[in-house]
Amino acid sequence: MFVSGSCDSTARLWDSRVASRAVRTFHGHEGDINAVKFFPDGNRFGTGSDDGTCQLFDIRTGHQIQKYYQQHGDNEIPPVTSISFSISGRLMFAAYSNGDCYIWDTLLANVVLNMGAGQDSHEGRISCLGLSADGSALCTGSWDTNLKKSDYSSSSFWQIWAFGGDRTKVNIAKETKIL
Repeated sequence: MFVSGSCDSTARLWDSRVASRAVRTFHGHEGDINAVKFFPDGNRFGTGSDDGTCQLFDIRTGHQIQKYYQQHGDNEIPPVTSISFSISGRLMFAAYSNGDCYIWDTLLANVVLNMGAGQDSHEGRISCLGLSADGSALCTGSWDTNLKKSDYSSSSFWQIWAFGGDRTKVNIAKETKIL
């Protein structure tokens, strides 16, 4: 099984054993879907859209479980560019085109923290994010040419690595050895 997001505002669940057609279509967004991610239990998935919302769907029932939306002071609605879930699924990380990165409580649909509100936040669109395998670190990549890593076990929020060039994908290895 895999899930896809589309510019027709729908997400589709596909079964690789059934050729050429989706087994279920999910509705609820009002803009292009830019991000999809399976929930840790495999029975749900999240989406992020140009409409500024994230949504959580149940693949067994076909229903939307929750909608995540944060009103912004400037009345603009920044698109969601990337999402990920904590290991337990209690938290969802959502990156936005305005440089915000919200941590959502998936059960209460409340913002726990806006990581983009700090002084070391991105100055451009966050194009991707990734969570470490053990769930202790989040890395974001941005059009401001920086990668930023947040380590939840430390008191400092962001470490900044500047490399130049736009970031479109981030993947954090389970184990890294430097030789």
